[in-house]
Amino acid sequence: MPTTRHMVNRQRRLTAAESRRAAAPAPAPPRAPRPRPRKRPSGAATARRSVSRPVLLASLSLLAVLAGAFAAYAHTRADDLRDVPAVRNAALTDTARTSEVKGTVGQAVDAVFSYDHTDPGRTEKAADRYLTGKAVGQHREMLAQVRAQGARQKLVLTTTVTQSGVEVIDGDRARILVFADQSNTSTAKGGSATEAAAMFAVDAVRRGGSWRIANIDTFNR
Repeated sequence: MPTTRHMVNRQRRLTAAESRRAAAPAPAPPRAPRPRPRKRPSGAATARRSVSRPVLLASLSLLAVLAGAFAAYAHTRADDLRDVPAVRNAALTDTARTSEVKGTVGQAVDAVFSYDHTDPGRTEKAADRYLTGKAVGQHREMLAQVRAQGARQKLVLTTTVTQSGVEVIDGDRARILVFADQSNTSTAKGGSATEAAAMFAVDAVRRGGSWRIANIDTFNR
């Protein structure tokens, strides 16, 4: 059983604790958060928003002007190109005329560059029919050796056009690239035969309703 002294000491401790609690300061109440002030748009931002639509309209107007200028330039350039000789080249547009030139020149080359010692006049007739201008002298020079040895060696020269391409047709003038096979045979005793491929270009002109070879270009410099 607690004694009187113990009870007195306990009472003293309780009294001291109450005194300390009474002397301690009360905690401060929590502060309410301050509202943040709204930022006002700066003058530059306001100006940007206010001019954005006019700038867009101005940009679209500039693009329209540039598009119109480009269209005008393209139209003018197209007119210029139509005046370029290469565009007027009928070999690119007129298939019927191109076919006519190829056919006639092919027949001409086969005829004038073929020779038979039994009928040398046939080559001369072909030259008269298909050649004109400078080509007459060129052909005579090119076949001079064949004519000189034709009768003695009994020569037979055969030329066959294998491929040709019309480069240009401008009015009554044309240029044709020709590929041909040539066979030169000597039927004399101990004779021989040779074969070769040839490539050359001819300039043709239309005279009297037909195409005739006016120049022979063998690409020799």
